[in-house]
Amino acid sequence: MRPFKPLVMAGCCLRQLTVADLPACRRLDQQSLGGLWSLEQWQAELEQPTALVLGVESAACGQLLGLAAGRLVVDELQITAVAVEPHQRRLGLGRWLLDTLLEVAAAAGCTFAVLEVDVANTAARALYGCFDFKVSGRRRNYYRDGSDAVLLHCDLGHRLFS
Repeated sequence: MRPFKPLVMAGCCLRQLTVADLPACRRLDQQSLGGLWSLEQWQAELEQPTALVLGVESAACGQLLGLAAGRLVVDELQITAVAVEPHQRRLGLGRWLLDTLLEVAAAAGCTFAVLEVDVANTAARALYGCFDFKVSGRRRNYYRDGSDAVLLHCDLGHRLFS
């Protein structure tokens, strides 16, 4: 995959994350996702050659405010995580991250994207709905707390990105 050029908008910078961002990824995961992944899992994700991990950080202080991660597998983007700082939600950061992740994946040859999301996470499901993600299944007892995940998919072949 070709290098990703950082983007700047409204006092924030969107860039590709690296292993140097490991502590910030883990902190954001703990604050936003309840510690979904361990430090070792984040390190493996950041080191994975097929991974695309984007982050939005404050241009003023460099704090990681949001991230979106996925793996490029042949013609498929497997979205593995999307997180935004709780106090930074509903400001468009998640939309910016997801839009860019999908755009970069489509440019790399992906024709569709897939992900799992907690059935009760209405905010995330609404965001994914804005990108035409459709329900394709359900994973019972998928999360540690026993909650179900909804499987979502999105066709990238004919998508125009904003």
